[in-house]
Amino acid sequence: MSINTDLLHAHQLHARLTGSYKPEAMAHISPIYQTSTYVLEDFDSAVYLNQHVDEGFVYTRFGSPNCDELEKKIAHLEHAEAAISLASGLGAISTAVLSIVKAGDHVVFGDVIYGCSYTLFAKVLSRLGVTYTRVDTSNVQAVADAIQPNTSLVYVETPANPTLKISDIAAISEVVHQHEGITLIVDSTFASPYLQNPLDLGADLVVHSATKYLCGHGTVTAGVVAGSKERIDRCRMPYLQCFGAVLDPFAAWLLMQGMKTLGVRMERHCSNAMKVAQFLEKHPKVDRVYYPGLESHPTHEIAKKQMHNGYGGMMSVDIKGGVDAVRKVMNNMKIFSLATSLGNVDSLIQHSPTMSHFDMSPEERHAASIFDGQVRLSIGIEDVEDLIEDLDQALKLV
Repeated sequence: MSINTDLLHAHQLHARLTGSYKPEAMAHISPIYQTSTYVLEDFDSAVYLNQHVDEGFVYTRFGSPNCDELEKKIAHLEHAEAAISLASGLGAISTAVLSIVKAGDHVVFGDVIYGCSYTLFAKVLSRLGVTYTRVDTSNVQAVADAIQPNTSLVYVETPANPTLKISDIAAISEVVHQHEGITLIVDSTFASPYLQNPLDLGADLVVHSATKYLCGHGTVTAGVVAGSKERIDRCRMPYLQCFGAVLDPFAAWLLMQGMKTLGVRMERHCSNAMKVAQFLEKHPKVDRVYYPGLESHPTHEIAKKQMHNGYGGMMSVDIKGGVDAVRKVMNNMKIFSLATSLGNVDSLIQHSPTMSHFDMSPEERHAASIFDGQVRLSIGIEDVEDLIEDLDQALKLV
């Protein structure tokens, strides 16, 4: 089925209502299994299920009916054998990465990625004996040149946060898989499965902060990983088992409700973002707009080849006048909320250098084109004329 039908119907459970009611009925929307543990039938089933947690439910830290339903939906949307849900996007990224790397390994990752993902590699894994090389992943040759004999992971974020740099997943996959034992992970949060399917392009695992577009309403903190069953089983046991980044049943249930409107939301996000980007590109108070749908974006052609249904709802903007101008704009927005998340139905604005990428040094940020006068916009589904008017009135104050 097509994606909008799949978003509504694929792996949607209709739980049978049991008891004395005749005839039996099924719940249209799955119930919330708000329990920490499960009563097992007998000793033998307890022994079996504790050894095969992917085949049933023992303890919610390993899985729940609501998470299982969500994971099947994600796997279907990402054309994967399996998926796992976790308590945050960083929980998903950390679990996926740590299921692969070990002391003595080397990692290649993009020069522009989410600030906390950068911190994971540069400040956490580096203390555990994992070395790394940062490269411009939109340059496939740079990725190839960075691979070392002990490289175990290439990590790509596309579109990248916050400059919306696009990396060619298929070309990078071809380079990576010329080497035995290297895993390619793609963070596709900015795109969602509606716009991009990295596994179809050769990635081994795809991760999302489900907090963002998959939820869409700012009500959940969650993450997902999708890939082969073997890789997902390894994420679950022992990594989810020991790290405990567990998604609770109610959050999984909320995500299932949010994803039903992912398609119609993304259509509006993309349409609005293109119009806002075109307006800002011509604005006299703006130096540069980073939006992959614009022909002026340096990786527009890769986005055009790789993404489908649009270019997303995210962009960054360099405002003339630096931090002082940014402060004036952000303090005078009337519709855009000042918040450090993205992908909500309502529009958000943030200052990337001091919010999402505060852990990077000024030199590292500037090298990655994250400048002091840069704001990141998450374009919502409001009437686009109102968004443009809001941005214009704030920029006129600079």
